[in-house]
Parts: sequence; structure tokens; C-alpha cells
Amino acid sequence: MSAETAPATTIRFTDLGLPEQLLRALADVGYESPSPIQAATIPPLLAGRDVLGQAQTGTGKTAAFALPILARIDPAQSTPQALVLAPTRELAIQVAEAFQKYASHLPGFHVLPIYGGQSYYPQLQALKRGVQVVVGTPGRVIDHLERGSLDLSQLRCLVLDEADEMLRMGFIDDVETVLKKVPEQRQVALFSATMPAQIKRIAQTYLKDPVEIAIRSATSTATNIRQRYWMVSGVNKLDALTRILEAESFDGMLIFARTKLGTQELAEKLAARGLSAAAIHGDVEQKQREKMVQSLKDGRIDILVATDVAARGLDVERISHVLNYDIPYDTESYVHRIGRTGRAGRSGEAILFVAPRERGMLGAIERATRQKLEPMQLPSVEAVNEQRVAKFLGKIGAALESADLSMFRELVERYEREHNVPAVEIAAALAQLVQGKTPLLLQAPPERPRFERPGGTTQVRSRDQRPAAPARPSRHGERPFTPPQSGHATQANAGEALFGDDRPAARPRREAPEVGMETFRIEVGHNHGVQPGNIVGAIANEADLESRYIGRIDIRDDYSLVDLPEGMPRELMEHLKKVRVGGQMLRIQRAGPGDGDGGPARGQRPHPGARGPRPPGKPHAGGPRKPGGFARRDKPRG
Repeated sequence: MSAETAPATTIRFTDLGLPEQLLRALADVGYESPSPIQAATIPPLLAGRDVLGQAQTGTGKTAAFALPILARIDPAQSTPQALVLAPTRELAIQVAEAFQKYASHLPGFHVLPIYGGQSYYPQLQALKRGVQVVVGTPGRVIDHLERGSLDLSQLRCLVLDEADEMLRMGFIDDVETVLKKVPEQRQVALFSATMPAQIKRIAQTYLKDPVEIAIRSATSTATNIRQRYWMVSGVNKLDALTRILEAESFDGMLIFARTKLGTQELAEKLAARGLSAAAIHGDVEQKQREKMVQSLKDGRIDILVATDVAARGLDVERISHVLNYDIPYDTESYVHRIGRTGRAGRSGEAILFVAPRERGMLGAIERATRQKLEPMQLPSVEAVNEQRVAKFLGKIGAALESADLSMFRELVERYEREHNVPAVEIAAALAQLVQGKTPLLLQAPPERPRFERPGGTTQVRSRDQRPAAPARPSRHGERPFTPPQSGHATQANAGEALFGDDRPAARPRREAPEVGMETFRIEVGHNHGVQPGNIVGAIANEADLESRYIGRIDIRDDYSLVDLPEGMPRELMEHLKKVRVGGQMLRIQRAGPGDGDGGPARGQRPHPGARGPRPPGKPHAGGPRKPGGFARRDKPRG
């Protein structure tokens, strides 16, 4: 059985066989007609069938599985009858709230969200009192199973929500652990936006003759949203954002960053630059989140910096612009993000920051949405300064029109007489006092330091001077750049030793760097959760250095060693010291004699050009890759 998205549905919830208590709850919240995923999923789940559903976030799948579960729940039974696994605590809370909303007319019903980052005590107490539905992250669910505090012996239904997201976050082994601990006779519903091989394997292993439902998501974006992108080049992203905020005429703006920490830091930096901005993310309490959204609606703040999860369901008419400070991981997230503007037929603006290494994701967005994004030029320093001057003069005009200036006029005339200073000079001094320490005019950014190769040839040029890079070969082929060979074992052999079998390798001997390279120590390592791709990305971006010039990376417990071309300028070294990876400053310095003996290497990146083919099924160093080529950092349980 399959279902496709229809432009409209004539089916009503009353046609699906749901009990009266649930229909009353749906009427209370104003729901009348089910979405396509709900219309296709509710009947087979009510009939006790397993379901394999392919549907994106925002299609209404929470109600698609919550309503059938509630229809078959026994409030008199205090042991869990249904378990929903969710990838994040934000989603677990959201799903639990949905259950509570739909069960408003079911007396005696209790749902419990369990997730990491919260004390065990309230969860243990609630489990002792008895709950019918548990919604949890895989890691915390396993913790309760191991403690013996979660009894799944009477479980009737298991739901895997956003299974591909749990795979991406590294939770898929925990998911299988839970699947093996539930009763043999149980109903399973698996929902996933995509169906990678591992998700298909789980479905084939644990689902029994499932009904397969595929809902085609709407990836098209509204025609009333103007979509532009800026290719990150030459200017710091924060400086570029500031220019756009000053030059663009916007009402309210929603800025998306990837991480909770990123939203907080960006909002603080914008506030320090005099902009009214606040951060909203999963750690912000619901009451505080509601206050922030209301402040945006009322005009008390103009900019909200948010994560994808925190912005779900956000509908504020004032949002005229959506800016993707960090490019999303997938095209659906992009569509969801920019859908926060251009609502109800209004026009909207969407801006996307794209780093050079993220061009592939830009192409994927354009293919998925069937729209070409318009390249935008960053507002020039002169344009920003014109705006600043215009605003400053506007403030003067407003003050002249609205205030009684007689007292201040007398003070200026008095100062002019007593000190023999022209009134224009006094006005200039007063203007400087009003402006304070913040410069009125923006200064052109200094030219970034360049990396000179030995012999005086410029290795790193500005992007408009750099020759075109050679064509990149396939993943399994050799790159055209071959570094000079030293007298040590070849890096290709090192790569074969690293990937050749599953046995844990002995700690590798730290080899001398290639000719023309030297080894640097950076103060981030395995303990900080870094992967080779994080280090490559940071150095390549901040040093304006092509990644092919970055050599071997050895990640130790609390520091790493990286080979870079000789002759790093002092000013560039000072700049890189302050760059952060994994929340830590690099504090880069040239490696000392004993730095290679500081502990086992956890991840390595061979020199460019030396990678041999990797055996099928073997991951790259640093783990699976995200779109754009970065290694993913797996999150801890729950």
C-alpha cells in the first residue's frame, strides 16, 4: 500500500474509526481533516498492522501514530503499552506533548518523556506511579532498561520516529538494542524521511509484513520568496551578516545556526554590535521561548537566532527575512526554514551563506526545489556607511522636530561665548558623545595574511587571483597532487594499514612530515569530540588554505598534530591560535620533540594524493560524512 500527497482530501477524522474521546480532543484543537500521512497510516495501525512510513518532518506523522495508539490504550494498565523512540530530547518532549493533547478526554492516561540531561529521579518516580506511553531517546531508554526501572513486558506498540536522523546521530545500535528487548508479539511503526540501507535492513528484520506508505514531501518553495545566496569569501561571516543587517531593509529576521551554542554565541555577538537579537534553541524553557516569540511579534526584538528544532511551528507575520547563517544538512530543512517567511501570500526574503566546500549542498537545494538561487553581492563598506550616515542624520531630524531644545540651545550658545568655539564644533563634539565608542563608519577589512611557500612563490592567493583547481577524481581514485616522497614509508601504505582490517592497530610511530611541510600542535583532541574534517575545515577556512595542502592529522586525547606547509607567517599563526574547534581554541604552535608520544592517535588523515581505495563498508577516518564532506561528530546517548 502506498499513498502520495494529494492537493486536498475529502476524508475527515470521523471516517477513520477513531473513538469519540479522540474526536472530541481533535475538535478542541480545531482539526477536522487528516493530512495524507494520517489518512494513510491511521487505518492500518488501528488494525494492528506494522507500518513502514516514509514522510518528512512537518507532514503530521506524530498524530498519525499517536491517535491509533491512544485508540487502543488501556488506562487501567499502569505498565507501558507503547514506546516511541525519538532522536532528540526536543522531539521527545514535542511528541509527549502531542500525546497529552490528544488524550485530554482520556481519564487516567499518563505519558512520560525520558531523555538525557534531566535528573533520573522524576523519571523513576513517574515510572513507579505508572504510565501508559513512554517517549524517549534511545540512550536514556537503554539506561532505564539496564536499571530495571522500565518494564517493557506488556508493550504492545513500538514507534521509531525519524529513524534516519537516529542513524545520522549514531544511535542506530541503541535502537536495535531496544528492538531486541521488546516482546516478540508487538506492533512496530517505523517512520523515516529517507530509506538508507541500514534503515531498510532494520525494517526487514523487525517489521512483520508491514504496510508501506510513502508520502511525497513538498520540496517546492513559495514563489513569493526571493531566494539569494552569498558565497563566503574574503569576509568573516559575522562581518558579512552585520553588513547585510545594516544594508537590507527588514522588519523581523530569523537567522538559522546549526547548534545551540552557535545560536547563543551569534545572538550575543549581534547584541554587542547594537542589534536587538535573542537566541532560541532546545535548552530554552518553553515559557521563555514563548516570551521571545511574543517579543518578536511585538517588535521588542527584531532578530531571532534559532536552531531547526526550536523554529518548528514558528509563525510570526513580522518575519520578512530568513537568513541561513549555517547551511542546513538537507534540502527539507532548507524548505522548512525559509517557509517561516512569505506566509499567507506575503512576500519574503531568504538568504543562504554557502562556504566553497558547501557548493554541492547548494546544487542539491536547487535541484530539490527546482529553483535557481540568485547570487548576491555583499553590501560594500561604502553602502553600509551611507546607511549609517542616513540613520544618524535621521535621528538628528527627528530630535529637531519632536523635542523642546530651548534649554540645550542656551547651553550651546553659552559654551560658544565662554570658550570662543564655533557652534558647529560643539555640535560635532556632542554627536561624538552620543555615538559613544562604536565607530560611526565601517572600516574596510585588512587584507588577510597569506601563506608564502619556500622560495617566495605564493601558495595562498585571494580567490579572484587563484588559478582554477585541478579536476577532482572519483573517491577511490588518486588526486592529481602528489607530495614529494621522503625516505619514510609511503602514506598510501599507512592508509592501507589504517583501513586494511578490523583489528585495532598499534599506536603508529609519528613519521617525519613531508618535504616542505612542518608539524604543528593544536590543543584540541579526542576528548573534545573533534574529527579530522573539523580540523581541516577550520584551518582551510581561516588560513584561506586549500585543503589539499593540509597533511597528516593525528588526533590524540587532548591535543592533535597536523602537518602544514613550512613558512607560516607570524600574523597567521596568531590568528589561528584564537580559532575555535569543538568549543576549544586551537592555540596552534610548532610541535616539540616529545609531542608525538602523548598518547594513541584516534583519527588520522593521510597526506593528500596518497589515499588508496578503501574496502567496501569501511568508513572514512573520522566517521561517516555529512553533505559537504565534513566528518560527523556522533552525539552521546540521549
